Amino acid sequence: MNRSIILDRGSKAAESPSSRPGLTRRALCVGLAGGLALPFIGKARAAAISDLQLFGPPAGPSVTLAYAAGAGFLNGIADKVSFKVWRTPDEMRAGLTSRTMHAVVMPVTAAANLHTKGLGLKLANVMTNGLLYVISSNPAVRQFSDLKGRKVTVPFANDTPELVFDAVLAHYGMRAGTDVAVDRAGTPTETIQMLLAGRIDLAIVPEPAATAAILKAAAGGKTIHRAIDMQAEWGKVTGLGPLMPQAGLAFSQTFLDEYPDKVEPLLLAIEKAAAAVIAHPAEAAKHAAPALELPPQVIEKSIPYANLVATRARSARPELEALYKAISAANPQMIGGRMPAETLYL
Repeated sequence: MNRSIILDRGSKAAESPSSRPGLTRRALCVGLAGGLALPFIGKARAAAISDLQLFGPPAGPSVTLAYAAGAGFLNGIADKVSFKVWRTPDEMRAGLTSRTMHAVVMPVTAAANLHTKGLGLKLANVMTNGLLYVISSNPAVRQFSDLKGRKVTVPFANDTPELVFDAVLAHYGMRAGTDVAVDRAGTPTETIQMLLAGRIDLAIVPEPAATAAILKAAAGGKTIHRAIDMQAEWGKVTGLGPLMPQAGLAFSQTFLDEYPDKVEPLLLAIEKAAAAVIAHPAEAAKHAAPALELPPQVIEKSIPYANLVATRARSARPELEALYKAISAANPQMIGGRMPAETLYL
């Protein structure tokens, strides 16, 4: 009988943290660090995956996963393949700790954090070399120094966008809260809604949110422009060029134990899908539009700015460690309190 990587959501193993009174996310991570039993795992090395669910953020790399799932790139790896979006980092972390997500695109900082805390997670690849942009309705903002004395809104408080922004501010000798005011929003969608409504005039958002804001503003007779390429600014911080390995695919130990023979074919298929997305953005956008809940033309126009790749994590280790070092200098707890061990990299 085929085995599925999806747990029975009615079982205790699939119970979400929010359904357990008094159990905090921190406590759950500590418990996982001590090791939890995974009684459903089988030993059959050649087991087929009957139902493979891939998860990703409402951002560029998910275009690759949605296209891979919908266009047949993963045929032969699983009987059924689907892609679902996680909307917030907390939702993603809850899915991993409750063991209902097993193949997930996530910020590389989150992968390092969860691995260091003992979750057994391994980072398999990097799926974007950076997709963050400062967008603005103020035509005077064109370079990083123009941000001094202004307020910038960032989504996902204390997560990758804000941490990267803080590191670049430090490179220019500026500080958040002193030289640049930083306001926080829940998600990229909320951020661009505030920008379109005129409540703010500066925001740092990922693709495809940046493209969506620019196109929606134009449709309403307004102008929002892509003011600052954060990848180029990040290159000035690290000296490694405009490469910011922002997010990648990570596997749970459950997946790695249950389907070791499927890992390499899956990664090769994603590499082919990433190349196809770049070569055929309109086709890829049609597959990704329903999951990302955006018009296909928005996704298509965002692809050239999303820096999509499918680079093995071990090959990208120098760039990843540069990111980890820069972020840990100001906020070490975001990567688990120390530089991740070599065991992070699949």
